[in-house]
Amino acid sequence: MRLVFAGTPEVALPSLRALIDSSRHDVVAVVTRPDAPSGRGRRLERSPVGALADEHGIEVLTPAKAGDPEFLDRLRALEPDLCPVVAYGNLLPQRTLDVPKFGWVNLHFSVLPAWRGAAPVQAAVRNGDDITGASTFRIVKELDAGPVFGVVTEKVRDRDTSGDLLARLSESGAHLLLSTVDGIEDGTLRAVDQPAEGITYAGKITVEDARLDFTAPAVAVDRLARAVTPDPGAWAEFRNERLKLGPVTPVDDVTLPAGEILVERKRVLVGTATTAVALGEVQAQGKKRMGATDWARGTRIEAGERIA
Repeated sequence: MRLVFAGTPEVALPSLRALIDSSRHDVVAVVTRPDAPSGRGRRLERSPVGALADEHGIEVLTPAKAGDPEFLDRLRALEPDLCPVVAYGNLLPQRTLDVPKFGWVNLHFSVLPAWRGAAPVQAAVRNGDDITGASTFRIVKELDAGPVFGVVTEKVRDRDTSGDLLARLSESGAHLLLSTVDGIEDGTLRAVDQPAEGITYAGKITVEDARLDFTAPAVAVDRLARAVTPDPGAWAEFRNERLKLGPVTPVDDVTLPAGEILVERKRVLVGTATTAVALGEVQAQGKKRMGATDWARGTRIEAGERIA
């Protein structure tokens, strides 16, 4: 089939590679977010999906909006049979959805109808889900509500960050997306409506959402820190400055007042509403990331000081 692939970040690359490498399909173009300023020089850079397409000589389309008339004219001229989507990050109006013969098929990183929305993997980690996965579905106007073609599942490991889990799902999801596209071409795959029960939503996580609350139980602090790693990254305040924090580790045998810091020889503990947590990597403002014990030695923490 003639495919126009839509995606933007690195998590979409395994799917794009799988479709490019398939002998059954022809990726005639990709749609991605416009080039964005990056680095100290703020130079415009291609998205990861756009850069991979450039490497393979594939046309790259970067509309500001997916309903722009110029973009729609080019999309119609390409005559795609199907448009696979992975983390594109732009709304698709109905006039755009109507262009390809078999519609737009999205790879979403949850087992729908659970965790519809922008941050399903983060929601699964923060919620303490044992199992999550990825789903392929036909895109409709309602958010992540279209009929489902296929599902893969993935165990959420005890110390998974969102980055760890998403890396695995991007690989298993790529195989699912390719098999979905194959099945649509063969006419052997039928999409099934999502159940009306079990719908949950996972909205985009902001920087403010990623602030750790040490008055919460240790399990909640741990889950949130892992859920927002690597993006947008956990943080708290220490001495009235923002302190970036890597994942923490619950410690069952120490209890401290919420937020209070205890520096030991090989670990730095912080109190929560239940037992303490051990800090992992720490980054103070204007400083490099470092282990918590190195940070504590350089900071000369006084008895009773707290992180808030």
